[in-house]
Amino acid sequence: MLLHYRPRTALLLILVVLPLTGCLFRSRKVELKYSSAPLKNATQQELIDFINGQATRLRSVQATVDIDTSVGGIKKGKVTDYQQIRGYVLARKPEMLRMIGLMPIVRNKAFDMVSDGSEFKLWIPPKNRFVIGRNDVQSQHPENPMESIRPQQIYEALLIPQIDPTNEIAVMENDVEIINDSKGNKVQQPDYELEVIRKNKSGVWYLERKIVFSRVDLLPHRQFIYDEEGNVVTNVRYDDYKDYEGIKFPSQTEIWRPAEEYDITLTIVKLEINPDLGNDKFALEQPPGAQVVRLDQGQETGTASPQASNRSNR
Repeated sequence: MLLHYRPRTALLLILVVLPLTGCLFRSRKVELKYSSAPLKNATQQELIDFINGQATRLRSVQATVDIDTSVGGIKKGKVTDYQQIRGYVLARKPEMLRMIGLMPIVRNKAFDMVSDGSEFKLWIPPKNRFVIGRNDVQSQHPENPMESIRPQQIYEALLIPQIDPTNEIAVMENDVEIINDSKGNKVQQPDYELEVIRKNKSGVWYLERKIVFSRVDLLPHRQFIYDEEGNVVTNVRYDDYKDYEGIKFPSQTEIWRPAEEYDITLTIVKLEINPDLGNDKFALEQPPGAQVVRLDQGQETGTASPQASNRSNR
């Protein structure tokens, strides 16, 4: 019987002795503090109503932007920052987007890309390349950052879609995020996270996106978009909101694509909300003599006449 109780006796002895033996443990300060900013409260339904209300009122945008681009990360072993360029972004619901970038100083076109949600076209004048393909087809030249960008990725980041009650479920989580306070110190600050779960074509539910709301202003400051395997495909950060006739829109949107390792930051110079954008604003014709890349047909390079291009797009 005594042998049966010895392990328990030894454990009790250790628990009694440990606090008295300073050499067996040490304490340390927890440096990370909580933010002292006043916080606002919201319910899950109020956050959903805000997203859906904004999405309903925001039908189109036309913006002049400054574009900052970085390419690289852990996979490439380095990060390359490109010189800031001026550009234009046009977006119209349900899925139309056009984005034009201008060369520094001379302001000639650096690129011009359009998308109707499923297919895209990309014209790169300095390389005389015209890329055509579906948005879900990856570039055959991932080392070229321009050919890795898809207009639809920009569209999904800029215009946060409404939460569809038919095919989506939204749940709220109270969490904390690490931010820099007014003095530049890293602090913890509570946030609200709205997790949107969607049913795919096979009827399987998956985490589609997560929208992070700041508790300071109750506005979306982050959006994570996932694939059906649970991988983050787009990580978006929103900053410096301004009010445009009752619609809150961020002055800066940073889009990080971890798989392709490219980062695009769009800083608003001029913004027009709900302009009338006709189909002609999203028309991009293949320039004569351009080198054509057809991603969805397995053709990396080639040339085609404008007539051939028109036939392929019918």
